[in-house]
Amino acid sequence: MIRLSKKEKAIEIAKILDHLFPEPSIPLFHQNSFTLLIAVLLSAQCTDERVNKVTPALFALADNPNAMVQIPIEQIQEIIKICGLSGTKSKAINRLSEILIQKFNGEIPDNIIDLESLPGVGHKTASVIMAQIFGVPSFPVDTHIHRLAHRWGLSSGKNVVQTEMDLMKVFDKSIWNKVHLQIIYYGRKHCQARGHHIEACPICLKFGKKLS
Repeated sequence: MIRLSKKEKAIEIAKILDHLFPEPSIPLFHQNSFTLLIAVLLSAQCTDERVNKVTPALFALADNPNAMVQIPIEQIQEIIKICGLSGTKSKAINRLSEILIQKFNGEIPDNIIDLESLPGVGHKTASVIMAQIFGVPSFPVDTHIHRLAHRWGLSSGKNVVQTEMDLMKVFDKSIWNKVHLQIIYYGRKHCQARGHHIEACPICLKFGKKLS
C-alpha cells in the first residue's frame, strides 16, 4: 500500500486519468449550449445512455428556447419518458425555455447564480455548464464521482457538496474541468459500483483503498 497525502494521491490519480483518458469529451449528446443544458437536466437520476437515446429526437424538434416553447409539454414528456421524472422534467424544460427568452434574450446565462435560478437546474447542472460551455474552472460532482472520491480516499464528505469542496482542494484548479469528466469515464470502465475487480482497476490497485 502506498501512503500519500490526499494532494499527493490526487496528483498520481490525475496522471493515471491523463494516460487513460487524455482528451475526454462530454458524454451527453448536444449541439449547443442550450441542448447541453437540457441534456444535463435530463441526466438527473438517469444514465447518460438513456438521455442520449431521447435527445436526438427532442433536439430535432427544438434546439433552442424559442422552438422548445412551441412544443406541448405532453409531447416533451412522451419523448423523454424513459429518463424518469418525465412529468417534472418536461415542465422544467418548458418553463426554463420561457425564462431564457423573457430574461436572458434566449441565451444561456454565464454565471452560476442565474443558472441555478432556472427550473430543474441544480448546482451540479449549473457547474457542468460553467465548466464545459464557459470554461470557468468548476468541479461538478454527481453521485458517481462522490462514490469514487470516497473509494479513493480523497474525500469523506457526507454529500456531493462537501465532496466537491474536498476535490477542489486536492486537484489543481487548472484541471478541474477535465478531471471531472475523466473520473466519470474511469468509473464506468474500471471502478464500477458493482462487480468491481480490483486487479482491473489501476487506481484501487495502486492505492489499496478498501472498497465501499
